[in-house]
Amino acid sequence: MKTFFILLTAGSLSVATALAQTKPVTLIKAGHLVDVVAGTVLDDQMILIEGDTIKAVAPGIQRPGPATVVDLSHAWVLPGLIDCHTHITAESENYYDDTFRKSPIDRAIYAHVFARRTLEAGFTTCRDVGSAEFVDVALKKAIDAGKIPGPRLFVAAHALSATGGHADLSGFSPYLRFDNFDGVVNGVDEIRKKVRWNIKYGADVIKFTATAGVLSEEESVGAPQFSAEEMKAIVEEAAMWGRKVAAHAHGAEGIKRAVRAGVASIEHGSLIDEEGVALMKQHGTFLVPTVYVGYAVEEHAREWRLPEKLAEKARSLNASKTDCLRKAVQAGVKIAYGTDAGVFPHGENAKDFRYLVELGLTPMQAIQAATTGAAELLGQAQKLGSVQAGKYADLVGVSSDPLQDISVLEKIPFVMKGGVVYKNDPKTSPPER
Repeated sequence: MKTFFILLTAGSLSVATALAQTKPVTLIKAGHLVDVVAGTVLDDQMILIEGDTIKAVAPGIQRPGPATVVDLSHAWVLPGLIDCHTHITAESENYYDDTFRKSPIDRAIYAHVFARRTLEAGFTTCRDVGSAEFVDVALKKAIDAGKIPGPRLFVAAHALSATGGHADLSGFSPYLRFDNFDGVVNGVDEIRKKVRWNIKYGADVIKFTATAGVLSEEESVGAPQFSAEEMKAIVEEAAMWGRKVAAHAHGAEGIKRAVRAGVASIEHGSLIDEEGVALMKQHGTFLVPTVYVGYAVEEHAREWRLPEKLAEKARSLNASKTDCLRKAVQAGVKIAYGTDAGVFPHGENAKDFRYLVELGLTPMQAIQAATTGAAELLGQAQKLGSVQAGKYADLVGVSSDPLQDISVLEKIPFVMKGGVVYKNDPKTSPPER
């Protein structure tokens, strides 16, 4: 780990006394602190951290004797970013290799690389919305145990899909079979059983495919794939076990069914209509727009050897989604940041910020979508999403003002998660004198 600008200063306590301390103490000098709760920037702030938790935020805090001092006096400091829509155990490379030549064991071996890359990009928390064979659950456990670095994970395990739906393998011979678990369900009884099964093995959230999608071989890109009764059963069963539900939904009818059923979030929302916008406002449903991913698919379709049908789906959505999503933003639908990272390379998670601004969010609102808004969607507002006493010491630092140029978040030089520095490039350090 690099240590370009962490200044270690020993206090007057003896070495034995310092070693006896149960929790490390860190004091951060923040030149500019982005206060996402108030929507302002505070200058010359001090952040006192004990262990993994922020103890105080104020100007002029004195260094406790043995504390480590981190000098970010020339940086803009923000809460750790949150991505609410990732697939952190996989990454697109070649459509047919990804589908037929890689096993869940391959995913398990690669996953720690993607987790570290995501964390070092400044995303200290992620919601993962679908993974094979509970690799996401295992990855989360390994990160939580401190065995590998990665973001805090909230995982969905197997995404629920109707037979022939977006999370089913379609378009190939009926004699082609895989000996693995999946989330394919039909009818209320199967749905309730699968929700319970997912939760039994570690799912924090339930995700289902309310409509067709891009990277699957259905004829439509947005037709509904579960009945209203089935969607209601998903939400009711998840709620009984204390879980929220995320609905993959591109098409207008599927979006409306999912919102009426009570989902916490609509993922993508590409073809939402005015009635859907009004319903989301009425129900307080979050929209997780994932804008950049569609352009990434269109740009890299040939490189990833996607079937032309899938590339055409991406082009079709890209031509329509900006106007639809802008209506949701203008209406004040709640937005939580999400990217679909894994379709495009992990570590590029911040590319959606500029697209959110193009949709009509201010830079502060876009940052709030990835902090306070995302924390609310996760049900973690008490511990995540802002730099306040009592919350996890998840922080990022950048060398220029993200409210003037949101793209600076695409290359974050300083990352702290739970009071531990995971990335420490010299760009945020004070200039040499």
